[in-house]
Amino acid sequence: MTTLNIGFLVGSVSSTSINRRLANALVKLAPEANLNFTEIPIANLPYYSADHDAAIPAEAAEFKQAVENADGVIIVTPEYNRSVPGVLKNALDTASRPWGQNSFDGVPSAVLGASIGQIGTALAQAHLRGILAFLNSPDLQQPEVYLQMTDGLITDDGEVTNESTKEFLLSWLRTAHDHFALHAKTKN
Repeated sequence: MTTLNIGFLVGSVSSTSINRRLANALVKLAPEANLNFTEIPIANLPYYSADHDAAIPAEAAEFKQAVENADGVIIVTPEYNRSVPGVLKNALDTASRPWGQNSFDGVPSAVLGASIGQIGTALAQAHLRGILAFLNSPDLQQPEVYLQMTDGLITDDGEVTNESTKEFLLSWLRTAHDHFALHAKTKN
């Protein structure tokens, strides 16, 4: 099985983000699924504005290039007000502009998230999948991951303390690998 280079976005910039902990867990598990993860940071992206389309800011150009260079992109998102966080939406808008220069075009994606609530990040992920569909990013539909984060489930450095959760995440990563490999040939 070929090792794929996957970019990942964390939709929260909070220093105490449980989704950051989930991303750290995925990074630790990734080699077992033949995936090599590199974070594509979003915290320092300027707000997207069409005023900058003629001269894309350096941070935005680097972000767009990182998305284009990836074999696939995993987005780990919290849910804010039943949708995606503004910082994540800004990143997606930045990647898709200027018109005709959509960096997500054909780049396969996969979405998951964690919440302290029982329905995880279901509504945020539904909104995110709608955005990704418009961006022509083939998104992994199944299995879905709406992780309810409980105290100690994942440590700050990404250790998953529950064996069945660890196996579920590893199984999801293996399925994501197959999805990325299948769609890699459609990437522009």
